[in-house]
Amino acid sequence: MPIQATSSYRVNFYFRNKHLNTVHSHLFRKIQDVTYERTRIDTPDGDFLDIDLSSVGSDNLVLVVHGLEGSADSDYVKGMVRAMNRAGWDALAINMRSCSGEPNRLFSSYHSGRSEDIDTIIKYVLGFERYKSISLVGFSLGGNIILKYVGEKSADISEYIKSAVAISVPCDLRSSSIHLSKNSNKVYYERLIRSLKKKALLKKQLFPDAPYSAKDVQKVKTFHDFDNIYTAPAHEFKDANDYYAKCSSKQFLSAITCPTLLINALDDPFFPDACYPFEEAKGNSNFYFETPKYGGHVGFNHSLIPRQEFWHETRAVAFLRAATS
Repeated sequence: MPIQATSSYRVNFYFRNKHLNTVHSHLFRKIQDVTYERTRIDTPDGDFLDIDLSSVGSDNLVLVVHGLEGSADSDYVKGMVRAMNRAGWDALAINMRSCSGEPNRLFSSYHSGRSEDIDTIIKYVLGFERYKSISLVGFSLGGNIILKYVGEKSADISEYIKSAVAISVPCDLRSSSIHLSKNSNKVYYERLIRSLKKKALLKKQLFPDAPYSAKDVQKVKTFHDFDNIYTAPAHEFKDANDYYAKCSSKQFLSAITCPTLLINALDDPFFPDACYPFEEAKGNSNFYFETPKYGGHVGFNHSLIPRQEFWHETRAVAFLRAATS
């Protein structure tokens, strides 16, 4: 039974506060020693993806996928990239559509279920015949995409894909969107909603026939509101609930065939009980589920001065190394 009953994450008194653990590294951790080489690749639907490679000359590659409104430049992404480089692996940080500092070409953008873009990038990388193995790491929304990808590919997944790690993942999108919109999470969702609304307004400028008005965007208060006016119509879902139902990774976990680790802290302020897939882990020997008592959302801090490698980075390296050896 691959539920990891105990976790090696140890926390000091300060970081038993889930909100401090969530925000501390985002405010104070700055990764300066990661260098990228950017490549732009075209997608089959006429759009583009910007991908950033940090190479140490390895024949093993780790793809790292950011969370909602993040990018390859997010410090939690660069922290993972640095950890993988130190472990001797190349790391490719993916910027999802519209997240690389430039608007994408289409009215559609990125969302929690856009796993086809992962497939596009993997096929692009394999075309160089440089890497003998590829592993996947995703954070939050990016983690949902990774879990969905390895689950929907199931037994048809490329033989080069050896393992995956997903961190702080809203496996049940509908319940997470409701939970995150509570007043106790106002400091988080208002910042994210503000960023999403800005992009939706830009889309309206670029695509005047978009099925919403600027006033509609200004009225958005919750993720459900935003997904109803933009995410669903832009990506051919009936509505927000249809989007959540089709893209939540929880339903794909039972089909995973490559070693995959999900780490969700039990005190994650973003998640209700539905985002902790204990039953799915019991039923699939390839799916490992670890639930540290503390950690917040993409937190896992260990020091008020965040200079060292974080626990979840070390844990991801250890899991991927064991799975690819």
